[in-house]
Amino acid sequence: MESNNIDQLNGMALAYLGDAVYEMHIRTYLLERGFYVPTKLHHLATHYVSAKAQAYLIECMNSENILNDVEMSIFNKGRNTKTHHKAKNTDSLTYHISTGFEAVFGYLQLTGQQKRIRTLVDFCIEKVEEEINEGK
Repeated sequence: MESNNIDQLNGMALAYLGDAVYEMHIRTYLLERGFYVPTKLHHLATHYVSAKAQAYLIECMNSENILNDVEMSIFNKGRNTKTHHKAKNTDSLTYHISTGFEAVFGYLQLTGQQKRIRTLVDFCIEKVEEEINEGK
């Protein structure tokens, strides 16, 4: 997709793609770790892909200055997108933050930045694993 066409996409469109990109990486990671039962996979995946988890991960990214200026701009574009539906299972603020998170992955996918996606996914997995291990 051409850069000027990507710039025309709203945050929800970027988040729509980014949700699928990020979740595909997480599902692959869980399968590679040996989890095969769908109910177990779904339960584990929510630690990584829920709106609450994504809001936490953006907080981690911000505290460690992981996102570059362009990615922060895309995050803000996604976070600030007006929605015409109510968030499920979370509050509105968390939903908007997670939309920004997903928009970053959508943007990276459309711009062909697979290595950057992998870097961010690895960071997210590491942070979630730390949280899971601390909770034990």
